Amino acid sequence: MTVVGPFGLSVRDQALEADVQAGLGAVEEGLLEATKSDVPFITEAAQHLVRAGGKRFRPLLVMLAAQFGDPHAPGVVPSAVVVELTHLATLYHDDVMDEAAVRRGVPSANARWGNSLAVLTGDFLFARASHILADLGPEAVRIQAEAFERLVTGQIMETAGPRDDRDPIDHYLDVIAGKTGSLIAVAGRFGAMMSGADESIVNILTQYGERLGTAFQLADDVLDIASDSHESGKTPGTDLREGIPTLPVLHVRALAGGPDATPEDRELAELLAGDLTDDVRHADALARLRKHPALEQARRDTVRYAEDARATLAPLPPCTAKVALESLCDAVVHRAG
Repeated sequence: MTVVGPFGLSVRDQALEADVQAGLGAVEEGLLEATKSDVPFITEAAQHLVRAGGKRFRPLLVMLAAQFGDPHAPGVVPSAVVVELTHLATLYHDDVMDEAAVRRGVPSANARWGNSLAVLTGDFLFARASHILADLGPEAVRIQAEAFERLVTGQIMETAGPRDDRDPIDHYLDVIAGKTGSLIAVAGRFGAMMSGADESIVNILTQYGERLGTAFQLADDVLDIASDSHESGKTPGTDLREGIPTLPVLHVRALAGGPDATPEDRELAELLAGDLTDDVRHADALARLRKHPALEQARRDTVRYAEDARATLAPLPPCTAKVALESLCDAVVHRAG
């Protein structure tokens, strides 16, 4: 059993391990090359999060999906670089919106250089991703454009909040399908498509990526509450402090508004509705959430979406790549505890 990539996927096949490791190594080189500029400061800022590391979850999915065709096809590695660059660009922008101080265990770009330069650096990464994408053909450009539209729509929906007649949890699941699921779906789609896999396999891996992406974000929601900064690479309770209602918080609100609500449910919901920029109130809310049944409910939701992703893979032919994709579902669930 070998652990492949920073995400910690266990692989039992030497040939698959070699292909995936080689692909991820080429992606790292591609990321560093794509973030170089004739202006040294731009290079420093653009490579800030690249060099900080990360799970490389999306490139890993590209490499595994490519196993259903020719994993050495020329478009596979560049498409993985495109997806990861797009993801990195959104992190620069997200940290500005969330006023985050830490990302991947290092100071966020906005904390180090200010909001304006962080936003512009994100834009620079989007531009570099588009430049690479142009060489992959018009279909790849269309796919990425549609995913990016969904990603931005999800961010806008999150900012605007649910309509009065909409269930907040349903609204939130739509938000993360756009914000996270759309780009992870592209990773599965690009890997299969660039490798020349059959269209039916491309469709399966696209659906798998979408569902796994939702599970991945739900696991992040749990981590934001349950982990320390060493585990998650960012300050615990960042979304909580910024008033962003992630799934555990939404479950607390649903319980507090229901007929079986306990005084503890209502008290915690009231605390969460208040100003959590105060360190004492924030610490109190975080401690209470960690003990509340809502956190366990969010874990169960994570498992459900991961199992849905696993079920999507059923029509694929038996192979070590399929086993690895199934193991990714386990890895996502493990992150949520």
